Amino acid sequence: MSRDISTLLEALPYIREFHGKTIVIKYGGAAMIDEQLREDFARDVVLLKYVGMNPIIVHGGGKEITEHMDKLGLEVNFVEGLRVTDAETVDVAKMVLIGKVNKDIVGRINRYGQPAVGISGDDGALFRVSKTTPGGNDVGFVGKVDHVNVGLIDHIAEDYIPVIASVGSDRNGQSYNINADEAAGAVAHALGAYKTIFLTDVEGWLKDPADHGSLITGADTAEVDAALDSVDGGMRPKLAACVRAIRGGGNSAHIIDGRKPHSLLLELFTDAGIGTKIVPEA
Repeated sequence: MSRDISTLLEALPYIREFHGKTIVIKYGGAAMIDEQLREDFARDVVLLKYVGMNPIIVHGGGKEITEHMDKLGLEVNFVEGLRVTDAETVDVAKMVLIGKVNKDIVGRINRYGQPAVGISGDDGALFRVSKTTPGGNDVGFVGKVDHVNVGLIDHIAEDYIPVIASVGSDRNGQSYNINADEAAGAVAHALGAYKTIFLTDVEGWLKDPADHGSLITGADTAEVDAALDSVDGGMRPKLAACVRAIRGGGNSAHIIDGRKPHSLLLELFTDAGIGTKIVPEA
């Protein structure tokens, strides 16, 4: 049997299992920068819609925000994986995420045959946001999502693929930059998404970030909770978002290497999968 046919047969039970299910995809990292990976991602998402799944995309754009900040001479700092954000940085984030990155993703998906609609946390009061202070640190106008307008997403997702930019406002209209992992976890939790997938620039959750052979292929939410305080950098908000997504009723959450072509399909539709899979506590 040819490899192409065996791959299709391997995918069949997963397509059946996931039919009609909501899949939240946090899109970020190299998959958003490399031209071929961007095209692959758009086609893969369209395929998910065609086979009966309900993909919801939540995206960041950290590298592009940093590039624009550098051009403007703005200082770039991170605390516990979160960008320190003053008023100027909020404006840059909104400009880049809503005006550029979001529309590029929408345009690519549209070209592959499924209509997509781009929104941000401000549209239709999608997100209600409040200020976050990770570890007691003031990181400026960085928000956490307290409430998600599920009805808006459901309404759009009936006919379109929602593409959500990770910015929003509080009750007083103050704009906040939102870590895209945090936003994806909040959306998945609110929707009770069957799966949540985080595309990143490493193989997954590593026991030792310096050792690429230390991949943790699977863990449950209790194990993640116990380890969170010892996790540094950008992996920490990803793991926290995995736990939040699952505790909304999700079946699993996945952290995968978005640098690999078609990593989304490999994780969903093959027996081996890739990356780290987080499941509910036993």
